[in-house]
Amino acid sequence: MQDSMPDRQSDYLTRLTPVDRDALILLTVEQVFNKGELIFKAGSPGNLVYFIETGRIKIYHLSPTGKEVLLWFCVPGEIFGLAEACQGGRRQIYAEACEPSRVLHVRQDDFTCFLERHPAASLLVNEVLSSRLRNLGNIIQSLVADDVNERVAQLIARLAANYGHKTPDGDIYLSIRLTHQEMANMIGTTRRSVTSVLGALKRLGILDVRNRHIHIHDATLLGTASAVASPSAPATR
Repeated sequence: MQDSMPDRQSDYLTRLTPVDRDALILLTVEQVFNKGELIFKAGSPGNLVYFIETGRIKIYHLSPTGKEVLLWFCVPGEIFGLAEACQGGRRQIYAEACEPSRVLHVRQDDFTCFLERHPAASLLVNEVLSSRLRNLGNIIQSLVADDVNERVAQLIARLAANYGHKTPDGDIYLSIRLTHQEMANMIGTTRRSVTSVLGALKRLGILDVRNRHIHIHDATLLGTASAVASPSAPATR
């Protein structure tokens, strides 16, 4: 059995006190989304805040050429659609269900009133926004790296920090399932490059991929991303 997940700062619902969580749930409406269904899109009103109960949601932006730039994933307990609801205006990004998902939403005005009455919950919102800002900073740092080996390694390190479990044999197991294309969309490269780098890392015994779940065998990957570069994994974009 794996250890519990790390305490993700964006895991909003779980980190609320029982009293605050019960008060918030009373204000929400439940929705169910099928795989591939949009929760919201760029240009739509930003008057709702969302919380994911089950499933997985991807948050992304579309480039002028229509290329998907994946920003992050939301898993159960997490909050999303927060930025526009806090500052007003229309959505700048897209939210789409990666699998059948059950989501709660609350109106912006109701959420604002809730935060005014529950200061601890308000402080958690600040932590979520700070965490997302750091995540975007890491994405930008990764995108400017010339070496695709380093970009893939940095991505795996970020995923391990957010979704990693320690196993009894010392491995780190990523509970989130990702396709090679999804990984490529997160670091601005191609599916072929991600497949090549993962193959090199597997041959080096650093990790393994089972049913789209990554198992990290060598934890040095997390601190020395550039050290995993291999001639067998071409350093291309």
